[in-house]
Amino acid sequence: MGDYSAVSGIKVLDRAVAIMMAAANRPSSLNDLCETTGLPRATAHRLATALEAHRILTRTDEGKWTAGPALPGNRDRLLTAAGPIMDKLLEETGESVQLYELTGTTRTCIATREPEAGLHNVVPVGRQLPLTSGSAARIIAAFTPTTVSGTTFGKADIEAARSNGISESVEEREAGLSSVSVPVLDPAGTFIAALSVSGSAERFRPSPAAKFGSPLKDAARKLGALL
Repeated sequence: MGDYSAVSGIKVLDRAVAIMMAAANRPSSLNDLCETTGLPRATAHRLATALEAHRILTRTDEGKWTAGPALPGNRDRLLTAAGPIMDKLLEETGESVQLYELTGTTRTCIATREPEAGLHNVVPVGRQLPLTSGSAARIIAAFTPTTVSGTTFGKADIEAARSNGISESVEEREAGLSSVSVPVLDPAGTFIAALSVSGSAERFRPSPAAKFGSPLKDAARKLGALL
């Protein structure tokens, strides 16, 4: 069994980092994590599950924990790959573009592009939004195992998002604002992020998906292929 030892003196942080590093080095089962870190089984499971909720770790098809999209190095690669694609999407649509990561029970905007004119700063980078409303929340519900109560949408909306690979909302999260979102999936089909186009409800009528769905899906496919 491995020998766990604290580094910073903040026990829970040191243990979480130990779990993160172990899973990042190689896909690890719970037994693997315990052997590598020397942590008790219940502690290792609790921390690995928490890190998974924040997308720092993710699961392989075999159910092992491995580095997730929110791990710093992976996020840097995601943002580097997303930049030019989001720039082109902004040019094609003329509307605000956002990239959201699942962060526990919220979604966090990790990148955005804004038009020079019109509605600005719809969602600034770093803003955390609930998973209860909005097109990106529907996509996250459709493509991850996250379960949230009190949503403004139902199971039929989630199934439609999963089936169509796209979801739209009209003045659902905020009056006067509409959005359309799609999942960014890596080549293995793992959900990485939600890519969105948002702006004035008037400009997005009658259907955000019909108006911007084609370039949005194309952008997400290109980004996913780079990951």
